Amino acid sequence: MKFILAILFMFQVFSASSQTDNFKSQDLTISEHIDGTLLELSNDKATNLAIIIAGSGPTDRNGNQNFMKSNSLKSLAEALTKHNIATFRYDKRVVKQILNGKVDPNIMFDDFVSDAQSIVDYFNEKNTYKNIIVIGHSQGSLVGMLASSKADAFISLAGAGQDISMVITEQVGKTAPFFIEETKRVFGVLKSGKTTTDYSPALASLFNIDLQPFMMNWMQYNPAEIISSLEIPVLIVNGTKDLQVSVEEAKLLNEALPTSEIVIINNMNHVLFTIDGDDLENAKSYNEGFRKINPELITTITTFIDKLNK
Repeated sequence: MKFILAILFMFQVFSASSQTDNFKSQDLTISEHIDGTLLELSNDKATNLAIIIAGSGPTDRNGNQNFMKSNSLKSLAEALTKHNIATFRYDKRVVKQILNGKVDPNIMFDDFVSDAQSIVDYFNEKNTYKNIIVIGHSQGSLVGMLASSKADAFISLAGAGQDISMVITEQVGKTAPFFIEETKRVFGVLKSGKTTTDYSPALASLFNIDLQPFMMNWMQYNPAEIISSLEIPVLIVNGTKDLQVSVEEAKLLNEALPTSEIVIINNMNHVLFTIDGDDLENAKSYNEGFRKINPELITTITTFIDKLNK
């Protein structure tokens, strides 16, 4: 489990246009830190724009990390754009920082939220689209909730319903149950506002001292409480083959906001692929960019967005 992070801001925009198949693609620089891709159909004017927010880690606009190349967010964007929904997906700030060899050690979860809000503000100021929909995947679900005050709709994909300490503790309980009590203890220290170096080396990827301030910032948000305050249409989606975020998390979000729609997709995993086999196939799919996005997911999202126009 890796929880390295980053962000984005806004202002000056540089655009380079290109044509690919039936797509019109513009590379936008939203700030000195953040680059993204606006994708539209070449010959049609989209009414709706979906802003796609990635999950945890140094994730680029396509949903990839250095050793994990699923292209899931690129495939999601292209599938939605084929239905004439414009999409904007972006590299997290840490992606550019890594390339430049200057990673900011003081990144906070709140920075992610500010960056996402800046993107929403940018497109609102452009006033090009009737509806702006925020789509948050995994960690991006909570970021998206917090950034959706000026959006027209919100979609949670594989988003947690509990605070991150509870989600990680459950993950540890499933994969390494002998560390669950220590995990609870360390999270207890962090919740008290203190950092600690007193943990097993086996848990270093979770509790590295450099990441603890970020984790403490992240932990203060309870997704169920945040989503309950949204006054826009909300869609919650999870898959039955998700190894990281269970369908119970989606149900918690739906219970917190009864007006939301919830769809549980059979055999969809965390990176939005259809998995017919076992956990081994599931894990391998995280690095199989040739796979297609689950078709039911695309139907679910497009149907939800289409209703915004009525």
